[in-house]
Amino acid sequence: MFNLPNLLAMSRMVIAPVMFWVILNPQWFTARGIDISWNYYLAALLFVLASVTDFFDGYIARELNQITIAGKILDPLADKMLIIAAFLGLMMTGAASAWAIYIIIVRELFITGLRTVSISEGIDIAASWAGKVKTVAQMFAIGFLLMHWPGGEALLWFAVALTVYSGAEYVVGFVKTYQRNRHA
Repeated sequence: MFNLPNLLAMSRMVIAPVMFWVILNPQWFTARGIDISWNYYLAALLFVLASVTDFFDGYIARELNQITIAGKILDPLADKMLIIAAFLGLMMTGAASAWAIYIIIVRELFITGLRTVSISEGIDIAASWAGKVKTVAQMFAIGFLLMHWPGGEALLWFAVALTVYSGAEYVVGFVKTYQRNRHA
């Protein structure tokens, strides 16, 4: 359980609520005479650090053959905690569309539930390229929105489209595999 990849995933679980607090409390900075832009920088830095651990935990687990059941649970859970913390913080501060965030969170929760059913049925559906591109698009959207850069809202809606598409792709893959297994 306590190998380097799992510790990296757990670090995301610690960084997520800290980043959420930073996003929601810009007045903490301004009350101390610190320009609000430092709030943006810190939130973005925390997000980037956590996102980098997502790449390295998977890479290290594969390279050092440290893939564990705990890691298969911790990694996606840590990812969801980070993404949801960032999106909720952005929505609550008015920096992101509530509808876009709602669609993303509903899809993430639905697919997490479907993965649970999948595991209970002995069905292993690996993450697709669309799912990986969706994650990258979400991360770019979050980065742009955290920094208040132009184009953040457009990136967010692009991420929403990819999120819906990859979710549908996952559902279709699950249904096909489930039916194939039932008739085998």
